[in-house]
Amino acid sequence: MSVEAPETEIVDSWRIACDGGGGALGHPRVWLQIPRETGWVECGYCDKKYVHRDSSGTAEAG
Repeated sequence: MSVEAPETEIVDSWRIACDGGGGALGHPRVWLQIPRETGWVECGYCDKKYVHRDSSGTAEAG
């Protein structure tokens, strides 16, 4: 049984909203702040990773 990797999106803003997409199949909208130290943040609901375009090679999750 394989599990599909969470989606990753490159964004231009340091603060983004995530609602899981899919309309009613998504999740409540949450606002996420991308820390400048890491350059990425993951949604606590759907695990989607948002990577800021200006981050310097920090797309790896810890």
